[in-house]
Amino acid sequence: MQQSGSSARAATAGAPRTPFRTSAREYALLTAGSLLIAIGVYFFKFPNHFSTGGVSGISIILNHYVPNLSPGTFMFVINQLLLVVGFVIFGRNFGLRTAYCSIVMSGVTWALEVILPLQTPMTSQPLLELIFAVTLPAMGSAILFNLDSSSGGTDVVAMILRKYTSLNIGFSLLCSDFLITAMACVAFGMETGLFSILGLMIKSVVVDMVLENIKIHKCFQIITSKPEPIVRFIVEDLHRGATNLRGEGAFTHEDKTVILAVVNRAQAIRLRRFARETDPGCFILITNTGEIIGKGFRGAI
Repeated sequence: MQQSGSSARAATAGAPRTPFRTSAREYALLTAGSLLIAIGVYFFKFPNHFSTGGVSGISIILNHYVPNLSPGTFMFVINQLLLVVGFVIFGRNFGLRTAYCSIVMSGVTWALEVILPLQTPMTSQPLLELIFAVTLPAMGSAILFNLDSSSGGTDVVAMILRKYTSLNIGFSLLCSDFLITAMACVAFGMETGLFSILGLMIKSVVVDMVLENIKIHKCFQIITSKPEPIVRFIVEDLHRGATNLRGEGAFTHEDKTVILAVVNRAQAIRLRRFARETDPGCFILITNTGEIIGKGFRGAI
């Protein structure tokens, strides 16, 4: 397969997002991730004394020994201390995002303590509550990690480990949180401690799973004799880039065009349908890809 001079080009990605739209979308995701963490921590971790690591885990243990201060107060104070470390190591952009997430999470937690005070667990099923106590914050943390941010606390420690070692986020969290989780056995007894250890192991797996699924995009290779309408659809309707390669059918020796494009999952359904309707004889290869570097994706300059 040979790349042609004029046709082997990267088409523009359509109308790019303005900085305001991009920033608004990112902060909406940061808010959603912070809310997931706050809801999971307040409604499921605090009442059950599940200490699956992190600042929330430290706060639960400290509240056990200093009941005059709420877990939300401990969370806020510790988060601000570790936030300084984030500013120093990851720079101003990380610090601002993490500060925002930390404030949202702490503020929501404090508000819930006033509006909906909880003294006991919501159900009598500790395993069910453990699932929610782990899954909701893990999903929220994965959303924040994908935007190069965190909710503060030991997430900062995990991101430092990821920056300077080859450890992935899940294992980094496991290392930074294990000691905190083990302390729950002393503070609340072996049963709660074992639930906390189980929750920590589940958390490390869920974070990596959610993070990988967020990153997944669909890489298309469309071999067609009608490239113009397909490329136009990719650029003008999907607002994605495309590259055309000149090819030749090995059996028929007919001239073919190979269109390369990367889209998200929702766009993949539309592109596959449009390509088949435009050229029923086209040949489509679709693969999953998790790391895309370039304009419109991560790593663009």
